[in-house]
Amino acid sequence: MVNISEFTIRLKKVMEIHQLSASMFADKIGVQRSSISHVLSGRNKPSLDFVLKVTEAFQDVDMYWLLNGKGDYPKKLNAQIKPTSTPSLFKNDSNNTTVAKKIQRIVVFYDDGTFDEYMK
Repeated sequence: MVNISEFTIRLKKVMEIHQLSASMFADKIGVQRSSISHVLSGRNKPSLDFVLKVTEAFQDVDMYWLLNGKGDYPKKLNAQIKPTSTPSLFKNDSNNTTVAKKIQRIVVFYDDGTFDEYMK
């Protein structure tokens, strides 16, 4: 049985990590904004469809963690694939006398008005 108050705490954590308001979160997972409000307030229990939409929209959310609080968040994606080296956008050649620029952040804008920001 899912503890609704603990579920809402975990859902708020996902929203906080992804820096999304309740309305932006609703838009991202494809539900009405009132649905998020009702789940967060404890008025309604989340449906299976709601939980599936969350886990589909956010690949780092493990369904078992979201429902029961057990497991990892964020879940380890592609844990079995371990790169041998980290690829770089700017290679530092010894023959090149220019200074390589370093990326501070990357912002990805989506057509639904939301965005994700990745900082080093």
